[in-house]
Amino acid sequence: MPPVGWMNDPNGFVYYNGEYHLFYQFYPYDSKWGPMHWGHSKTKDFIHWEELPTALAPDETYDKDGCFSGSAIEKDGKLYLMYTGHVVENGKVTQTQCVAVSEDGVHFTKHKANPVIGKNEIGEYGLIQDFRDPKVIEKDGIYYSVVASKTADERGLILLYKSSDLIDWTFYSVLLEGKPEQGIMWECPDLFYLDGKDVLIMSPIQMTPQGIEYHNTSSTAVFIGEMDWEKGTLKVDNIHEIDYGLDFYAPQTLTDDQGRRIMVAWMQMWGRTLPTDELRHGWAGSMTLPRELGIKENKLYQKPVSEIYNFIEIKETNTDFTIQDEVLEFESHVTKNQYYKLKVDTHENKNFSLLLLGTENAGLVVSYNKDTQLLTLSRDNYGYKITGDEKEHLTQRQVGIKEAVFELEIFMDKSAIEVFVNNEKTMTFTFYGEANESNLKIYSEGLLKVLSLESGSVEV
Repeated sequence: MPPVGWMNDPNGFVYYNGEYHLFYQFYPYDSKWGPMHWGHSKTKDFIHWEELPTALAPDETYDKDGCFSGSAIEKDGKLYLMYTGHVVENGKVTQTQCVAVSEDGVHFTKHKANPVIGKNEIGEYGLIQDFRDPKVIEKDGIYYSVVASKTADERGLILLYKSSDLIDWTFYSVLLEGKPEQGIMWECPDLFYLDGKDVLIMSPIQMTPQGIEYHNTSSTAVFIGEMDWEKGTLKVDNIHEIDYGLDFYAPQTLTDDQGRRIMVAWMQMWGRTLPTDELRHGWAGSMTLPRELGIKENKLYQKPVSEIYNFIEIKETNTDFTIQDEVLEFESHVTKNQYYKLKVDTHENKNFSLLLLGTENAGLVVSYNKDTQLLTLSRDNYGYKITGDEKEHLTQRQVGIKEAVFELEIFMDKSAIEVFVNNEKTMTFTFYGEANESNLKIYSEGLLKVLSLESGSVEV
């Protein structure tokens, strides 16, 4: 969470000089969105974060109305930030790409050549008023930057730029162009190679719902395929939603010294009311737990970053028991950073649910229906009401599980929950309830075989 004020997109997520740095969209003067700064934190273990001085502030003619999202990369021992300068004049928006450089990873100087990608470089390929979120990568000694834009008829567009020094950039290609049902704008692109596949993640605005996917006003999607670097285009084999929750946006990844691809995202959603602002708590927004990524069978797999297990203390373990047409309450140790790991066999089950907080009719509930093979996470009627821009008031989301035997891993604190399903799919929610602590209750219709249940806490 930010020390104060407003937080949104993760920016400049990078491994630098033996530490993980996370920059983020930051407005320090209110718990509402305002002229964007870049906040800055670093960590060695993803649990304990050190807050650093604000890295960027909107103080130049080319970024006077905001230093919007971007990325970071190391070159010759220096840390380079690439970000979007946002300017509004006479009601017209101009967005250009800019660079700031640091010798120590803390104090940054904006480059005199800014903006380094502007009107000349975008040309006729995109719209200068919607041209943002550069993610810079290096391949074979050449730097590339993927930048989000849109077409004149409001379809998503990812542009690719090329440079030898991070300062002089030329247009290289239209990497990918969206279909009408894939949203009116693609934000926060990130391109990387993982497990034999080229992967593009992005955050589409107003993507058309498809089955259980893309029901939020703004979504996140992964495009998996193969890059043609000669043409600078991505041939897409599979597309699916990244997270099946209500509060997950603008994910960004890094590669560390262990070769892991790690992702973090803003744990919030545009168009939603924010109780911490409405209740004058002085802050708004937070980040997800970092997640290690993999690709299997053209699908994105996500699991909690391994470091977190160094801080999990298991308080209670139960194995090989059954629940049949009854409610079982576990008088487990309840903490402010709750952890559950549950493995179940649903072959003889009709449906079951886990009541985590509140009551069955007004609570935080995870439930599974064997007939539909859908897992549902709901905050219906629980706590402070959260509304959004969606046509229907969303209080729950669903994810499909085809396996009869599956594992759920749940991380929950006082205002957020992240559910990992079989170390593949995820569901991320915020909630703002009373400080009432309750024991875990499991409801089952039919026979539920619980192979294992661990309850504990993340000790920070």
